[in-house]
Amino acid sequence: MFEGQIRTIDHSVLKQVLEAHARFTSGQPGGRRARLRLIELSGLALDGVDLRGADLSGARLRDTLLMGARLEGANLFGADLRGADLREARLDGADLRGACLKGCNLVRASLNGCDLREGAIAVQKSSEDFHFLRHDPRAGDMERAVLFDTALAGARLPGRFSADFSDADLSHAALRGTKLHGARLDGVILSGADLDQADLKGASLKRAVLAGADLSRTGLEGADMSGALEPPPPIVFIDDMPLHQLIADHQRWCDSEGLDGTPFRYAMTDFRTLRHLKGARLSAMRARGSVFFGMDLAGAELQGADLSGCDFRQANLEGADLRGARLTDAQLVRANLRGARLGPLDLGQGRQARADLTRANLMMADLSQASLVRTRLLEAELQGACFTSARIARAEFDPGFDPLATLAA
Repeated sequence: MFEGQIRTIDHSVLKQVLEAHARFTSGQPGGRRARLRLIELSGLALDGVDLRGADLSGARLRDTLLMGARLEGANLFGADLRGADLREARLDGADLRGACLKGCNLVRASLNGCDLREGAIAVQKSSEDFHFLRHDPRAGDMERAVLFDTALAGARLPGRFSADFSDADLSHAALRGTKLHGARLDGVILSGADLDQADLKGASLKRAVLAGADLSRTGLEGADMSGALEPPPPIVFIDDMPLHQLIADHQRWCDSEGLDGTPFRYAMTDFRTLRHLKGARLSAMRARGSVFFGMDLAGAELQGADLSGCDFRQANLEGADLRGARLTDAQLVRANLRGARLGPLDLGQGRQARADLTRANLMMADLSQASLVRTRLLEAELQGACFTSARIARAEFDPGFDPLATLAA
């Protein structure tokens, strides 16, 4: 963003600016409002900083540490806040028009009454020539932002089709009366969110998680809610058999090597009613398009299972055995796959079945220490995924994708 316009600032000068601003906010002599317009502040540790009412318009704050920062009434017009840590920060009444908050962490932050509408900074190049400084991605983009327990009451958001909250976590967010007309909320987590009198007319809520959200007084006319997750039923029956019994039958089938029990062969099943499947023996099960959202499947045995198109968002699959599993088109956003086994499954006589995650969505998933030997990851979404200490020998990625660069990041 704004290349050629951003200015650097010496650390000692910045310290003086912050000290003078602290005197300004406390009414002490010698105080002066901080003016940090178009200043490079990326990556700085500014946790708890008091910049109430400061001018940060157009500033670059990418990956800046601002946990607990006081930014009430600050001018952040056109600021670049991508990847910033704003947990528990206070931004009430801040001007965030044209700002980019893609991937930033706003857990328990307060943005009540802030302005998040579109905007662009105009810079004068000559006496008669102006040009606009714009973000890439676009302003107003909050894609993949984490807004768990975030207060947005009365916030002014972008107009039709300009607010992007795709796959953001808005659990328990205060969105009372918020204008989200035409917003993109695909895959967003709205569990427990306060949406009283919110305007979601014409919004896209595909795959959104609505469990625990009261929509009785929410404007939803024309909203696309295809694939949205409502609260799970108290009990699921398939062919007059309760789901827990079908799982028990499958585990008995696994334990007896097929001599007893019945294998699970049912698609589009909502497993959330079972609460957890920790350590369950589910080898070779077929459950295409099923829902495991937020479930605990740590240590589960899922070798050779067909889990294509399943929803494992925020699920705990730590240490799970997924060798040879089919996970094409699966949703694994923010899933915990730490130490999971996703390598090939030995079928005997020299034959192997590879784990297939083609087109799977693994954004922000934790794959640290996982085994991805020979795993197929073609067309998979891997942005923000953690690969620390993962084994990726002979894994199959898209042409041009550099797994070593991803590991380093």
